[in-house]
Amino acid sequence: MSMPKFLPAAAVMIAANGAAAQGPDLGQPLSEDEIPSYARYVMPDGRGLPAGGGTASEGAAVYAEKCAACHGETGIEGPVMPPVGPNDVWAKPAGRHWPYATTLFDYIRRAMPIDAPKSLSDDESYALAAFILSRNGLIGDGDAMNAETLPAVEMPNRDNFTDVWAKQGAEPW
Repeated sequence: MSMPKFLPAAAVMIAANGAAAQGPDLGQPLSEDEIPSYARYVMPDGRGLPAGGGTASEGAAVYAEKCAACHGETGIEGPVMPPVGPNDVWAKPAGRHWPYATTLFDYIRRAMPIDAPKSLSDDESYALAAFILSRNGLIGDGDAMNAETLPAVEMPNRDNFTDVWAKQGAEPW
């Protein structure tokens, strides 16, 4: 397969034209209140975490109402990947798979519940993260999870992942 003939010429034109390299200068930046919460990055160190918080007991109520149908009554049964374990089917369920507790929070906030993704409040997402972390023995039942405490949780599988942002010394945005 050969490279299309127009690509080298396009590369020369873009390199020669500084304005093209900067972008077309279209649109305008969004204000902070125009960016939905689920469209913000949450970094492993906690940057990007929203205000709010929740405990495992608050999370238990949310879990029973919005999560148990898929993940099992106690979080062990499934049928969809149970968040608590290990168990007979999943060696690393959600509470032990994620490298950072902030990643668990971000996934819950963006993707759950499956029938209504992005519908959880930040407090519900913190409470569910606390519930899962507590059920996996990673935090105490009364520990509150928030923007300060969540990044401090040491996840058991942390060393089995590579943090590309730290290795590159780069910011994701």
